[in-house]
Amino acid sequence: MVTLLKSPKSMHLPIIDMHCDMLSYLCVVPGANPYSKDDIACAIPWLISGGVRMQVMAIYTDVRPESMKLASRQAAIFSKLLKENPVDLAFANQTFLSDWNKQNQVGIIASVENAAGLGNESASWQEIYAQLDSIIAQVGKLAYISLTHHTENRFGGGNYTDGIGLKVDGKKLLDYIAGKQIPIDLSHTSDLLAEGILNHIDTQKLDIPVIASHSNFRSIWNHRRNLTDEFAKEIINRNGIVGVNFLRAFLDTDVPERLFEHILHGFKVGAEKNICFGADFFYTKNFGDPSRIPFYFPLAENAGKYNSILESLESDLSENQLKGLAFENALNFYQNLWS
Repeated sequence: MVTLLKSPKSMHLPIIDMHCDMLSYLCVVPGANPYSKDDIACAIPWLISGGVRMQVMAIYTDVRPESMKLASRQAAIFSKLLKENPVDLAFANQTFLSDWNKQNQVGIIASVENAAGLGNESASWQEIYAQLDSIIAQVGKLAYISLTHHTENRFGGGNYTDGIGLKVDGKKLLDYIAGKQIPIDLSHTSDLLAEGILNHIDTQKLDIPVIASHSNFRSIWNHRRNLTDEFAKEIINRNGIVGVNFLRAFLDTDVPERLFEHILHGFKVGAEKNICFGADFFYTKNFGDPSRIPFYFPLAENAGKYNSILESLESDLSENQLKGLAFENALNFYQNLWS
């Protein structure tokens, strides 16, 4: 199941990837098929050919009245994927991770991208708590929760909003997930929201790990979707992880090799034990912005490309560093979190 390369450093390396949008594709696209390599770059055959051993699948919704229903449907789809594809897929829980070297399936685990899926703008707190508990009951565990996506919601400001930080409802949701072994994700926060999350965790002494599931570095490509070095170092200091994003818009719209610069910059800011992959593969055929096409450069255009990316980094990174990037950093994070 793992791609073998002639190169001695990167051969046999399994992959952990922190973010894809398979579930929203299966939820909203008519005729969607998780095995369709032509439709989505994280299709199961791509995951298998790329040696992906663990894939986080996001429950994604935007901010709309039906967001909770959409999130519930995606949680049900996650459960259905596992039941219908036992040969190729397994639940990436503690048992799966503890027997890591014996696995030959793609382990999948769900996350929540945008807490609008937990509570729309009019939901009561009783409904929000029930929604989160229901989703966890269906998917087993959550790899992380993002409070926002691009826009503002009742919990805070998304990464395309200015001057909107952590709201009262965001604090209340953080209080509720504390101690539940669910990391909070900074990949889609405004800078003010990220600051508010970190401050609230610290002042209230909350037991909440902090990660960035699919983010690059703003000092390499100045995009508000990318992390400042300050926030990256906060995640590192809290023993979190940072998943490098493959989307052209967040790498450099013209230079494919900027992907390698983002990865190497992670090592420069101290993320040797924290950096991993967060490719962000999603269904692109219904996307309305032509400036985003192509969404991915050929060197990172699907989940079959991880080992060739590792091979390209062999002159810059040691064998142990390549292993950390490929799987060990994320594996250690979740093994420690769930132990």
